[in-house]
Amino acid sequence: MSSSAARGLLFVISAPSGTGKTTAVAHLIAEVPGLMRSRSYTSRAAHHGEVDGVDYNFIARPLFEQMIAAGEFLEWAEVFGNFYGTGQDETDACLATGTDVVLVIDVQGARQVRGRMRDAVGIFLLPPSFETLESRLRGRCRDQEDAIRTRLETARTEVLAVHEYDYVVVNDELASCVSALSAIVRAERTRLDRQRGPIGPIVDTFGAR
Repeated sequence: MSSSAARGLLFVISAPSGTGKTTAVAHLIAEVPGLMRSRSYTSRAAHHGEVDGVDYNFIARPLFEQMIAAGEFLEWAEVFGNFYGTGQDETDACLATGTDVVLVIDVQGARQVRGRMRDAVGIFLLPPSFETLESRLRGRCRDQEDAIRTRLETARTEVLAVHEYDYVVVNDELASCVSALSAIVRAERTRLDRQRGPIGPIVDTFGAR
């Protein structure tokens, strides 16, 4: 449980496909106590090694569309032909316990979250360069050439949204990237407006007037 506030903080992390956000966030969660990643819903098939209910909630496209119609998502978007979304109730339940939550979502979803939760903290992960991103996408040997080109063209647009976020971290080297993300989380937890409740009794012991 976060010690910084009664209600948990919501961190929104976005990055172009291939930047390494999933790996970076996994290390961040392991390093920082009281922080969990929200498990997204998706209509796509699981990749090799992915587990339903662990990596994503894999559901059929018709069910996803029903959930959209019922207003069950905090945010959702169609990305490269597949639906992705964050459950509203699950997110609210986690935050209510004081747990800080990380959403790993694209630019479209991040805009929706900021429209509904103004206190969400936005973090954009940048690759060191366009060339590095292309090399990473080709190196993971998961996509066909046309899919790689689509991801690269999408990245050109997504990077333009970097100014919409509160923080930007360049994922050049994993350890330094995770360290920067950790510093952001810890700094946000200690902001004065989030600490007024916990520090009140301490200040009172000084008899401040």
